[in-house]
Amino acid sequence: MSLKNLLIKNSLTYKIYIYYNLYIRHKAHKIRRQYSQWGEDLVIENFFKNKEKGFYVDIGCFHPVFYNNTCLLYNKGWTGINIDLNQTSIDLFNIIRPNDHNICAAVAEEVQEYDLFFDNAFSPVNTINKSYYESSNKKIAFKKLSKQKVVTKKFTDLMEDISNIPSINFLNIDCEGHDYSVLKSFNLKYYKPELVCIETHDSNNEETFYYKNIINLLNENGYTFLKKCGLSSIFILK
Repeated sequence: MSLKNLLIKNSLTYKIYIYYNLYIRHKAHKIRRQYSQWGEDLVIENFFKNKEKGFYVDIGCFHPVFYNNTCLLYNKGWTGINIDLNQTSIDLFNIIRPNDHNICAAVAEEVQEYDLFFDNAFSPVNTINKSYYESSNKKIAFKKLSKQKVVTKKFTDLMEDISNIPSINFLNIDCEGHDYSVLKSFNLKYYKPELVCIETHDSNNEETFYYKNIINLLNENGYTFLKKCGLSSIFILK
């Protein structure tokens, strides 16, 4: 058993490892020019360069500094809502961003029970999308797969427990093959974020199965394509 797996078995050593992950491994205290994997946050921050305060929603947030699209905005003074189906991700956010709303939940357009294909507590590929799991490179991920049952929640239902939500300026969705269902759960006509970043391509840089559905849904709600960064596409409200 690895040291990491040994440490996270115990509640006290788990907390120690959480802080190690943040401040030693990922140097969360260090201010950087870029935090995202593909430079998405540079495009996003530039779009909002004249907006000192704002509000983001990050669904599939994973980690507060590693592969993160909202950390530049947070450093600028923004706040927001971070949602992930992995409790460890939320524990990390609760340390780094205690003034944000950090929620452990799997989001979908309908309340439904899914299989959660769980790689590990610090993995970016945990998913409830079976096709995504089946197409994953098993030599890299899911070598010690554990399956759990989770019941999804609608985004609007999650918002009922949060008061005084300001206008949402930026929406980020990165849910490992489940992105279209999450987008459908988000009422674009009601919330009207100025910018949307969503994963539209798979690990081979090919369009996902729901690519055209995502494009059509965003176009129908007044969004137009702005830029592709790696596996993500960014859209602007006309």
